[in-house]
Amino acid sequence: MDLGLGALRRIVSPHYDVRGKTVLITGAGQGIGRDLATVLYRRGASVALVDIDGIGALASASLLGPRTLPLAADVADRDAMADAVARTVDHFGGLDIVVANAGVVPKPATLRTMDPESFDRVLGINLTGVFNTVHPALDHIVEARGHVVVVSSCAAFAPGMGGSPYMISKAAVEQLGRALRVELAPHGATAGVSYFGIVQTEMTHATLDRDDLGREIESLLPWPLNVRITAAEAARVIADGIARRAPRTIAPAGWEAYALLRGLVNVALDHRLTRDPRVARLIRILEGAAPPTRDGAAPPVHQTASNAPQRTGVASEEPNDVQ
Repeated sequence: MDLGLGALRRIVSPHYDVRGKTVLITGAGQGIGRDLATVLYRRGASVALVDIDGIGALASASLLGPRTLPLAADVADRDAMADAVARTVDHFGGLDIVVANAGVVPKPATLRTMDPESFDRVLGINLTGVFNTVHPALDHIVEARGHVVVVSSCAAFAPGMGGSPYMISKAAVEQLGRALRVELAPHGATAGVSYFGIVQTEMTHATLDRDDLGREIESLLPWPLNVRITAAEAARVIADGIARRAPRTIAPAGWEAYALLRGLVNVALDHRLTRDPRVARLIRILEGAAPPTRDGAAPPVHQTASNAPQRTGVASEEPNDVQ
């Protein structure tokens, strides 16, 4: 659903038909990326499916048809992504649309206790990976007067305790997308940012459903922020946004008011969270599950898993858990 006056915008916005266009999607081996590839293919687009899991990309492409190009590439590898864009252009003769969808989440940890390598890896995939995806494609997008979608998250403006690398990366992706839209405008091309709340993906199941702390963190979300959507629903939101050249899309709809009023809401919310005993308890548990401190002393033991980031299906890195 488009943020703001969605119904009016759908009436007045020009229609951008993907039929005959070439689309490159990262994280296309599963989840939102795979479902988006399916939607756009059925609407007549040719699709390059990029995923760190080459077998997953090939399997997704094989379910669609001849207008596909499966590519194995890690979005954190700048040269690999430049090669993926070049191979797409060589194969299809051009590139009209790019969707930077790949992303990962870390295991829950506080900034004080997390492994710095975990922080770097999440930023490297979720933020730098978006740049690596978009940057080599931009000359082609300008030439085609095409469209770019960067997948941010509702986590970009939600409280970040316990999972700050994800929130930080998604806030930065939002700014990247906003800058890109302004910079592409003089060339007749466009860009948009997609935001999602909780999407039913393997990443959600791993970080929320099958993790004790994840379930407790989700329990802090009030209705309607705890409403979930499927990956197929998220994919349709992105696809419909492309058709409108939408500057932003958001789903589920319950996040729209929060997104619009975030400047006011977050002041009050941050104040409340610093005084909430449930949050304080969760932070103490998180820090009890951390690895030993630098001086070698082990913290209180409540170890459930490592703090290494989890990649959603190996470069089917896709967004959107508590986004």
